[in-house]
Amino acid sequence: MATCSSDWSLAPVLHPKLKALYSISISHHNVLSVTHSSSSSFNHQKIAILNSSKTPSPLLEDSSSGIKLIQLSSESKTDQQPPISESDISDEDIRGLCNGSKSRILTFEDYRTSRERPDYRPDSRTVDFLVNSLTKTKRWKLISIISEDFRAFDVYPSKSTCRRLITDCVRARKFKMVESLLESLQEKKEIAVSAFGAAMRGYNKLHMYSSTVSALNAMRTAGLLPDGSCYLSAMDAYRKLGGTENVLALFTEFETGNGDGSTFHAQMYWVLCDALGRSSRAFDALRYFREMVEKGLSPNPSFYASLICSFAGIREAEIAEDLFQEAREKGMVKDPAVFLKLVLMYVDLGSVEKTIAVVEAMKESRIKVSDCIQCAVVNGYATKRGLRASVRAYEQLKSLGCMPGQVTYASIINVYCRLGLSLKVEAVFSEMMEKGFDRCVVAYSNMISMYGKAGRERDAMRLLAKMKEKGCEPNVWVYNSLLDMHGRLMNLRKVEKLWKEMKRRGITPDKISYSSIITAYSKAREYDECLTFYEEFRMTGEKVDRVLAGIMVGVFSKSSRVDELVKLLQDLKLHGTGLDARLYKSSLNALRDAGLQVHAKWLAENFKCEMDGT
Repeated sequence: MATCSSDWSLAPVLHPKLKALYSISISHHNVLSVTHSSSSSFNHQKIAILNSSKTPSPLLEDSSSGIKLIQLSSESKTDQQPPISESDISDEDIRGLCNGSKSRILTFEDYRTSRERPDYRPDSRTVDFLVNSLTKTKRWKLISIISEDFRAFDVYPSKSTCRRLITDCVRARKFKMVESLLESLQEKKEIAVSAFGAAMRGYNKLHMYSSTVSALNAMRTAGLLPDGSCYLSAMDAYRKLGGTENVLALFTEFETGNGDGSTFHAQMYWVLCDALGRSSRAFDALRYFREMVEKGLSPNPSFYASLICSFAGIREAEIAEDLFQEAREKGMVKDPAVFLKLVLMYVDLGSVEKTIAVVEAMKESRIKVSDCIQCAVVNGYATKRGLRASVRAYEQLKSLGCMPGQVTYASIINVYCRLGLSLKVEAVFSEMMEKGFDRCVVAYSNMISMYGKAGRERDAMRLLAKMKEKGCEPNVWVYNSLLDMHGRLMNLRKVEKLWKEMKRRGITPDKISYSSIITAYSKAREYDECLTFYEEFRMTGEKVDRVLAGIMVGVFSKSSRVDELVKLLQDLKLHGTGLDARLYKSSLNALRDAGLQVHAKWLAENFKCEMDGT
């Protein structure tokens, strides 16, 4: 048990707030040991206080113990502080503790203790200190308790503190608390408007646009007049929700309230112009844009980007070009999406030659030509000018210094495959692999399809193995190409193996898959297998197209299944699927050979008009 020397006076009485932080013990070496405990970190620090009238113990001279030594004079024996009552805790004490080492939870308890006094009324600085302190440590429940005192004491945090509190609550997804705080702040209109603005901005950042609209309605219900920030957030929310008329109504309401001098006015014009452009009202957007410029508000690149994309979207090429030229002269064309919109517009209008001019403009502006733009140019030429024109466009892009990406490589490989230029295909594919684009399913699919049509089974299977090695999972297109190839070569064992592999990998066969495997078994005259796969296909609920119908007409005719043939023809008629000349002739001959003259007559009457049209 610890003993006390006669030279020691009684331990001083500590303030009740410090009892939780310091524990006192007196050792037999005449050392008063005070242990400091921080509730936030649970670290302990010992301070040894020595009596100057005694010779220090040798044990305390060891500096390695980590104990701090404080030498006290003899006068300290009689200097004792009188005990302080808990009722004497003031707002200054609480604020000091907030800035000191005491934990924030203990500070809140001090506040609650003071709050129970009938004569206690916190000031705004104390509330600010507490709210900021608890917000930093995310003590949401304690904040909720303090917020109840806003109205009770008619004391509110500052506008900046409320704004920061609401922002942090929204970011932490404490939406019910946000609603409660906004309701409690409605008595102070200036603070409330700022808080609502923070909530609306936070909702928009989380893409909670409906919540932003609800906050605006709550403001109006409470009789609060939105400021420029609130109007801007609400307009942007309606823009994202597709409510163009609401955006226009809010803009008109804001201007009616003499809001021209607001710092948010230019941003509101952009939201309005973009909303109008998105709803195909590009001419209205342009009118408001010119109005804004006349008022002396300076546009930024986003205005031109929105307007150019709007006019390109409605295929008004002349106005889009004028705006593009105007923006280029001002150095305000920086968004690659603008160039992509122009390229797509020219492709759709058939002016594919102008797409190269767009790429040249990007090069002059030192804007990187994206893979999507190059792909759009190559595919546009292939659609509007033919495959060989597409090849020339691709070479022209490379001459301009454009670096193809994965999508462009896949597109030009498809073009070369359709032209039957296998050497070119392999050269581009090798170049693609060298640049690291070694996991493109579309490119692998085109290559395997090309090998399959050329009967190069070994090359196709080698490429399939390489594809799997790279971690690129084959899709249904790849399997369809392999099924077609092995079906042509009558490799039924490999066809069956591929089909099982598809099912094992969870790849759902499509209509082409069933057509390929039924064709393979039909060539081998295994009609029962054909019927099995045909029934499996019908179970999927898909309609029989003309290709599959032609295959099954041959199967039913060769296997003398006239009833199934008649049912198939009736289904084709019901779903409006026409017959080509070959399919019509095969069906008619099969019915006549079976002696079904009535059915043959029905076929001739029902499909004759279609055949005449062909």
